[in-house]
Amino acid sequence: MSRATLLRMAGDAHHAAMTAPRLDEPMPDPAQGVFSTTLVADGKAVEVDAHLARLEASVATLYGQRLPAGVRELIADGAAGTALGRLRLTVVPGADPTVRVVDVDAAMVFPTAAVELAPVTVPGGIGAHKWADRRLLERAQAELEPAMPLVLDEDGSPLETSRANLFVVRDGAVVTPPADGRLLPGIARARAIEVARAAGIEVRERAIGIDELADADEVFTTGGVRGVEPVGGCVGLAEWDSGEFTARVGAELRRAWLDADVSS
Repeated sequence: MSRATLLRMAGDAHHAAMTAPRLDEPMPDPAQGVFSTTLVADGKAVEVDAHLARLEASVATLYGQRLPAGVRELIADGAAGTALGRLRLTVVPGADPTVRVVDVDAAMVFPTAAVELAPVTVPGGIGAHKWADRRLLERAQAELEPAMPLVLDEDGSPLETSRANLFVVRDGAVVTPPADGRLLPGIARARAIEVARAAGIEVRERAIGIDELADADEVFTTGGVRGVEPVGGCVGLAEWDSGEFTARVGAELRRAWLDADVSS
């Protein structure tokens, strides 16, 4: 690729970042609580230990409390009898925890259809907790739909999407922004990193520039219900094909979660 092309792409990426809508209110209200969402398959919730550990850390940090007793049993009871679903455990200070389970279509889990992103600037990011107060993200979604919001920090650094963590493939390696307090340390993110490295894929956790995202070979996201989801493009920035690395990481994560034979 010529130097002129690289400079043009970098300029386009910078323009996309600088013209992204800026949202800095309403920031989440901690009093509304925190939650965690996970996949349910064959009557069992996926990654329960990891979800409870993250929720425990949020409850301790925000409210100086421990998770109420019985949440594990609450999850097990809620998941029982659901073939494929989404389970949401919500913890609000001073109230009993609640579990809500809804059925999901199989096409939503490890989807093959690519999602489109659109950038939005949130100074400092959404943070490391999964807030029950989703007003900021709902506002972003309303302004950008049908695209999914891609959260940028004030300097234009891509952090995550409104529902998933971000992964970029470049030069034979997978790169994801670090869980440095500006983004949610996703359970699917952590497991995807683990299974990718076990499969011999190089994974780097470091900051990603907007120009690096624009020049990516592949882009995908990870979430607690959808698993690995290919990204087909970002408004005003670039388009990408779903390729080998997206497929490999998706296959390994699907096997880890569903113990599924993905070779056929």
